Amino acid sequence: MTYETVIGLEVHAELSTQSKIFCGCTTRFGGEPNTHVCAGCAALPGTLPVLNQAVVEHAVRAGIVTNCHINRYSQFDRKNYFYPDLPRAYQVTQGYLPVCTGGYVEIPGEGGGKKKVRINRIHMEEDAGKLIHDPWDDSTLVDCNRGSMPLLEIVSEPDMRGAEEVLAYLEALRALLQYTGVSDCKMQEGSFRADVNLSVRPMGQEKLGVRTEIKNLNSFKAIARAIESERERHIDCIEANKPLFQETRRWDDAKGQTFAMRSKENAQDYKYFPDPDLPPVEISDEYIEQVRASLPELPEARRQRYTAALGLPEADTEILTGSVYLADLFEATCAVCGSPKDAANWILTDVLKLLNDSGTLPENMAFDQTSLGKLILMVKAGGVNRGTARKVLEKVFSENVEPAAYVQEKGLGLLTDTGAIRSVLEQVVAENEKSVREYKNGKEQALQYLIGQSMKALRGQAPAQEVAKLLKEIINGTH
Repeated sequence: MTYETVIGLEVHAELSTQSKIFCGCTTRFGGEPNTHVCAGCAALPGTLPVLNQAVVEHAVRAGIVTNCHINRYSQFDRKNYFYPDLPRAYQVTQGYLPVCTGGYVEIPGEGGGKKKVRINRIHMEEDAGKLIHDPWDDSTLVDCNRGSMPLLEIVSEPDMRGAEEVLAYLEALRALLQYTGVSDCKMQEGSFRADVNLSVRPMGQEKLGVRTEIKNLNSFKAIARAIESERERHIDCIEANKPLFQETRRWDDAKGQTFAMRSKENAQDYKYFPDPDLPPVEISDEYIEQVRASLPELPEARRQRYTAALGLPEADTEILTGSVYLADLFEATCAVCGSPKDAANWILTDVLKLLNDSGTLPENMAFDQTSLGKLILMVKAGGVNRGTARKVLEKVFSENVEPAAYVQEKGLGLLTDTGAIRSVLEQVVAENEKSVREYKNGKEQALQYLIGQSMKALRGQAPAQEVAKLLKEIINGTH
């Protein structure tokens, strides 16, 4: 029997605001445990929440770029459940009247077309803290630094049919949130997380299968593996006539399978009710248009501009605009070197290789964005050759060195003194009489060997064409 996988996602995006959703505590990542906490986010008696206006702006931005309807009236509710890292013993969220509803994100579809993944809702909420399990002491510690961090939960409809579509949706959504400054989407820091809701049914059946939720997956690789593993588990249960339960499961990446955590709650289990300490959020048409006017150039617009105005191939623009951090590096490099083609070639080959080899995400590149453009200009001007420039870029990437200063400090610049180059080549010719004779007898390969030996002696710091020209002059006895 052929089966169809049905998938919907709940994406949690931590917002790029300076302070938390209901207090003035910093949202900066890291810090010693429980140092980014005040009486408000610790839920001490007598404190009241005050909504951060920037959170509303970020929510409206996200709603606009995901084609949602921005609700002019929304409210906060209390979602009642207890965890040790939730000081209030309830979460402030938007259960009944969310800020955005009814949008979509486009992903590649069949036959080169587009497929719309519908968005059910986007709502504002606060994050919980973090539990730190210490197996040595058999204890669990609570860090509330992350508590009350501002989140958007973006809930899709069950429109995806496999891991490939899920990853395409997440990549498109992440790009939109990054371009608009809504979230940095640094998955390794937990600011972009996804819960996967998955069921399996026989192909052609309308009725949905039993749904399971896989919680807090924070890498694309883990998401893809978890989907494939859970799909196989569902099919095995169906074919063996074993019961499937609506439940929440966790993904064990080392074991490559999911494990049951708890039965899946329904809305009534959370006992939602309007938060009496927070007034409704009212958004005017004028405010929405003001936010819309402030939006930057989005990925699709950049792709069209790079293709039409800069003459880049569509395949290149897809990669460059897939991350706002790569796109911004491309823009900065073009501004310095003036050559979109050279900038694209260096980023799509050398920079991507450095990212892949080091396991670094584009958002974690730490070098000065003007450095690559400066390095390209040095190659064009003959200051360094391409091979040396690649080595310099490695240092730029890892240590943020200034290219020209590093080249000068390490003596990596190309030699321009013809006399000095000739002196080295004469020594090479004297030490390789056999190859010289072979070249004179018509063996062209011997000249290539001599060029190689010369470049080695010169440490690659002379133009290859100049080396070949001078070698021929020396061997032929001309000047």
